[in-house]
Amino acid sequence: MALNIKLFADGADINGIAEMAANPDIKGFTTNPTLMKKAGVLDYEAFAKEVLEIVPDRPVSFEVFADDFATMANQAYKIATWGSNVNVKIPITNTKGETSVPMIRDLSDAGVIVNVTAIMTYEQVCEVADALNSNTCAIVSVFAGRIADTGVDPVPIMKKCREVLAPKPKAELLWASPRELLNVFHAEESGAHIITATNDILKKLSSVGKDLNEFSRETVEMFYNDASVAGYTIKV
Repeated sequence: MALNIKLFADGADINGIAEMAANPDIKGFTTNPTLMKKAGVLDYEAFAKEVLEIVPDRPVSFEVFADDFATMANQAYKIATWGSNVNVKIPITNTKGETSVPMIRDLSDAGVIVNVTAIMTYEQVCEVADALNSNTCAIVSVFAGRIADTGVDPVPIMKKCREVLAPKPKAELLWASPRELLNVFHAEESGAHIITATNDILKKLSSVGKDLNEFSRETVEMFYNDASVAGYTIKV
Protein backbone atom coordinates (compact mmCIF):
# COMPACT_ATOMS: atom_id res chain seq x y z
CA MET A 1 0.00 0.00 0.00
CA ALA A 2 1.45 3.35 -1.06
CA LEU A 3 1.25 6.16 1.47
CA ASN A 4 2.69 9.65 1.16
CA ILE A 5 2.85 10.05 4.92
CA LYS A 6 5.67 8.67 7.08
CA LEU A 7 4.71 6.04 9.66
CA PHE A 8 6.32 6.28 13.09
CA ALA A 9 5.79 3.67 15.81
CA ASP A 10 4.81 4.98 19.25
CA GLY A 11 5.53 2.91 22.33
CA ALA A 12 7.97 1.83 25.01
CA ASP A 13 7.84 -1.96 24.91
CA ILE A 14 11.28 -3.15 23.79
CA ASN A 15 9.94 -6.24 22.03
CA GLY A 16 7.35 -4.13 20.22
CA ILE A 17 10.00 -1.63 19.16
CA ALA A 18 12.18 -4.44 17.85
CA GLU A 19 9.23 -5.87 15.92
CA MET A 20 8.54 -2.53 14.25
CA ALA A 21 12.25 -1.90 13.62
CA ALA A 22 12.24 -4.99 11.40
CA ASN A 23 9.59 -3.36 9.20
CA PRO A 24 11.14 -1.00 6.60
CA ASP A 25 7.81 0.83 6.26
CA ILE A 26 8.30 2.23 9.77
CA LYS A 27 10.36 5.39 9.32
CA GLY A 28 10.81 6.46 12.93
CA PHE A 29 9.94 5.94 16.59
CA THR A 30 8.46 8.00 19.42
CA THR A 31 7.93 7.42 23.11
CA ASN A 32 7.14 9.44 26.23
CA PRO A 33 7.44 9.09 30.02
CA THR A 34 3.84 7.89 30.37
CA LEU A 35 4.38 5.06 27.88
CA MET A 36 7.68 4.21 29.54
CA LYS A 37 6.07 4.05 32.99
CA LYS A 38 3.31 1.83 31.61
CA ALA A 39 5.93 -0.50 30.11
CA GLY A 40 7.72 -0.78 33.45
CA VAL A 41 10.84 1.16 32.44
CA LEU A 42 12.88 1.96 35.57
CA ASP A 43 16.08 3.50 34.13
CA TYR A 44 15.34 6.21 31.55
CA GLU A 45 18.83 6.47 30.04
CA ALA A 46 19.46 2.73 29.96
CA PHE A 47 16.14 2.23 28.18
CA ALA A 48 16.96 4.92 25.64
CA LYS A 49 20.34 3.44 24.85
CA GLU A 50 18.81 -0.02 24.44
CA VAL A 51 16.29 1.44 21.99
CA LEU A 52 19.07 3.15 20.04
CA GLU A 53 20.93 -0.15 19.71
CA ILE A 54 17.79 -1.60 18.13
CA VAL A 55 17.10 1.50 16.01
CA PRO A 56 20.40 3.08 14.94
CA ASP A 57 19.23 4.25 11.53
CA ARG A 58 15.88 6.05 11.98
CA PRO A 59 14.72 9.01 14.07
CA VAL A 60 13.86 8.24 17.69
CA SER A 61 12.22 10.81 19.98
CA PHE A 62 12.94 10.91 23.73
CA GLU A 63 11.22 13.45 25.96
CA VAL A 64 12.54 15.73 28.67
CA PHE A 65 10.62 15.41 31.93
CA ALA A 66 11.67 18.35 34.11
CA ASP A 67 9.17 21.13 34.80
CA ASP A 68 11.52 24.12 35.13
CA PHE A 69 13.04 25.34 31.90
CA ALA A 70 16.66 25.44 33.08
CA THR A 71 16.62 21.74 34.01
CA MET A 72 14.55 20.95 30.93
CA ALA A 73 17.19 22.56 28.70
CA ASN A 74 20.00 20.66 30.44
CA GLN A 75 18.12 17.40 29.90
CA ALA A 76 17.54 18.31 26.25
CA TYR A 77 21.23 18.91 25.56
CA LYS A 78 22.14 15.65 27.31
CA ILE A 79 19.53 13.61 25.43
CA ALA A 80 20.75 15.06 22.13
CA THR A 81 24.20 13.54 22.77
CA TRP A 82 22.82 10.01 22.84
CA GLY A 83 22.82 9.64 19.07
CA SER A 84 22.75 11.47 15.75
CA ASN A 85 19.26 10.06 15.12
CA VAL A 86 17.85 11.35 18.43
CA ASN A 87 15.05 13.93 18.41
CA VAL A 88 14.42 15.67 21.72
CA LYS A 89 10.76 16.00 22.68
CA ILE A 90 9.96 19.31 24.33
CA PRO A 91 6.44 19.95 25.68
CA ILE A 92 4.90 23.18 24.42
CA THR A 93 4.33 24.29 28.04
CA ASN A 94 5.30 23.20 31.51
CA THR A 95 2.71 22.11 34.08
CA LYS A 96 2.08 25.74 35.01
CA GLY A 97 1.06 26.57 31.44
CA GLU A 98 4.20 28.66 30.87
CA THR A 99 5.33 28.55 27.26
CA SER A 100 8.52 26.70 26.34
CA VAL A 101 8.88 28.60 23.04
CA PRO A 102 11.92 30.69 24.13
CA MET A 103 13.76 27.50 25.09
CA ILE A 104 12.70 25.85 21.84
CA ARG A 105 14.22 28.79 19.98
CA ASP A 106 17.51 28.41 21.86
CA LEU A 107 17.68 24.66 21.27
CA SER A 108 16.84 24.96 17.58
CA ASP A 109 19.43 27.72 17.13
CA ALA A 110 21.97 25.43 18.81
CA GLY A 111 21.25 22.69 16.27
CA VAL A 112 19.23 20.40 18.54
CA ILE A 113 16.54 18.52 16.62
CA VAL A 114 13.44 19.16 18.68
CA ASN A 115 10.12 17.37 18.57
CA VAL A 116 7.73 19.89 20.09
CA THR A 117 4.97 17.87 21.73
CA ALA A 118 1.54 18.17 23.38
CA ILE A 119 0.47 20.89 20.94
CA MET A 120 -3.29 21.37 20.66
CA THR A 121 -3.85 24.68 18.90
CA TYR A 122 -3.02 26.44 15.65
CA GLU A 123 -1.74 29.40 17.66
CA GLN A 124 0.81 27.19 19.40
CA VAL A 125 2.03 25.94 16.03
CA CYS A 126 2.41 29.53 14.83
CA GLU A 127 4.58 30.34 17.85
CA VAL A 128 6.72 27.25 17.34
CA ALA A 129 7.12 27.90 13.61
CA ASP A 130 8.42 31.37 14.37
CA ALA A 131 10.92 29.98 16.90
CA LEU A 132 12.41 27.22 14.75
CA ASN A 133 15.74 27.78 13.03
CA SER A 134 15.32 27.30 9.28
CA ASN A 135 18.60 25.37 9.12
CA THR A 136 17.71 22.84 11.83
CA CYS A 137 15.41 19.86 11.38
CA ALA A 138 12.41 19.71 13.70
CA ILE A 139 9.13 17.90 14.30
CA VAL A 140 5.96 19.68 15.37
CA SER A 141 3.63 17.18 17.05
CA VAL A 142 -0.02 18.18 17.14
CA PHE A 143 -2.19 15.89 19.27
CA ALA A 144 -4.91 15.61 16.66
CA GLY A 145 -6.49 12.61 18.37
CA ARG A 146 -6.99 14.57 21.57
CA ILE A 147 -8.39 17.49 19.60
CA ALA A 148 -10.93 15.04 18.13
CA ASP A 149 -11.74 13.82 21.64
CA THR A 150 -13.17 17.29 22.32
CA GLY A 151 -15.57 16.99 19.39
CA VAL A 152 -13.49 19.16 17.06
CA ASP A 153 -12.44 17.95 13.60
CA PRO A 154 -8.62 18.16 13.59
CA VAL A 155 -8.20 17.91 9.80
CA PRO A 156 -8.86 21.62 9.02
CA ILE A 157 -6.58 22.61 11.90
CA MET A 158 -3.80 20.36 10.64
CA LYS A 159 -4.14 21.80 7.12
CA LYS A 160 -3.61 25.30 8.53
CA CYS A 161 -0.66 24.05 10.59
CA ARG A 162 0.97 22.62 7.48
CA GLU A 163 0.61 26.00 5.77
CA VAL A 164 2.19 27.94 8.63
CA LEU A 165 5.16 25.54 8.69
CA ALA A 166 5.78 25.93 4.94
CA PRO A 167 8.46 28.63 5.38
CA LYS A 168 10.43 26.18 7.53
CA PRO A 169 11.13 23.35 5.05
CA LYS A 170 13.12 21.32 7.60
CA ALA A 171 10.17 21.25 10.02
CA GLU A 172 7.77 18.30 9.74
CA LEU A 173 4.19 18.24 10.98
CA LEU A 174 3.28 15.13 12.97
CA TRP A 175 -0.25 13.84 13.68
CA ALA A 176 -0.09 12.48 17.24
CA SER A 177 -2.43 10.37 19.38
CA PRO A 178 -4.42 8.67 16.60
CA ARG A 179 -7.41 6.69 17.79
CA GLU A 180 -7.97 4.37 14.82
CA LEU A 181 -6.44 3.30 11.53
CA LEU A 182 -8.63 5.72 9.59
CA ASN A 183 -6.64 8.52 11.21
CA VAL A 184 -3.69 7.56 8.99
CA PHE A 185 -5.75 8.63 6.00
CA HIS A 186 -7.05 11.71 7.83
CA ALA A 187 -3.45 12.68 8.56
CA GLU A 188 -2.44 12.19 4.95
CA GLU A 189 -5.43 14.25 3.78
CA SER A 190 -4.41 17.06 6.11
CA GLY A 191 -0.92 17.25 4.66
CA ALA A 192 0.87 16.02 7.78
CA HIS A 193 4.33 14.68 7.04
CA ILE A 194 4.25 12.03 9.79
CA ILE A 195 1.78 10.08 11.90
CA THR A 196 2.92 8.23 15.00
CA ALA A 197 0.78 5.32 16.14
CA THR A 198 0.86 2.36 18.47
CA ASN A 199 1.75 -1.07 17.16
CA ASP A 200 -1.89 -2.17 17.49
CA ILE A 201 -3.02 0.54 15.08
CA LEU A 202 -0.12 0.03 12.67
CA LYS A 203 -0.83 -3.70 12.45
CA LYS A 204 -4.32 -2.90 11.16
CA LEU A 205 -2.77 -1.60 7.93
CA SER A 206 -2.92 -5.18 6.69
CA SER A 207 -6.73 -4.85 6.64
CA VAL A 208 -6.74 -1.91 4.23
CA GLY A 209 -8.66 -2.91 1.10
CA LYS A 210 -10.03 -6.06 2.72
CA ASP A 211 -13.28 -7.39 1.26
CA LEU A 212 -15.99 -6.28 3.68
CA ASN A 213 -18.22 -9.29 3.00
CA GLU A 214 -15.38 -11.59 3.99
CA PHE A 215 -14.64 -9.38 6.99
CA SER A 216 -18.29 -9.75 8.02
CA ARG A 217 -18.13 -13.53 7.75
CA GLU A 218 -14.88 -13.66 9.75
CA THR A 219 -16.45 -11.54 12.48
CA VAL A 220 -19.42 -13.87 12.77
CA GLU A 221 -17.04 -16.82 12.87
CA MET A 222 -15.17 -15.17 15.74
CA PHE A 223 -18.39 -14.73 17.72
CA TYR A 224 -19.38 -18.35 17.02
CA ASN A 225 -16.01 -19.80 18.01
CA ASP A 226 -15.77 -17.73 21.20
CA ALA A 227 -19.29 -18.75 22.26
CA SER A 228 -18.43 -22.39 21.58
CA VAL A 229 -15.17 -22.25 23.54
CA ALA A 230 -16.95 -20.55 26.44
CA GLY A 231 -19.57 -23.33 26.43
CA TYR A 232 -22.53 -20.98 26.34
CA THR A 233 -25.97 -22.59 26.14
CA ILE A 234 -29.53 -21.33 26.09
CA LYS A 235 -32.40 -23.61 27.02
CA VAL A 236 -35.08 -23.44 24.32
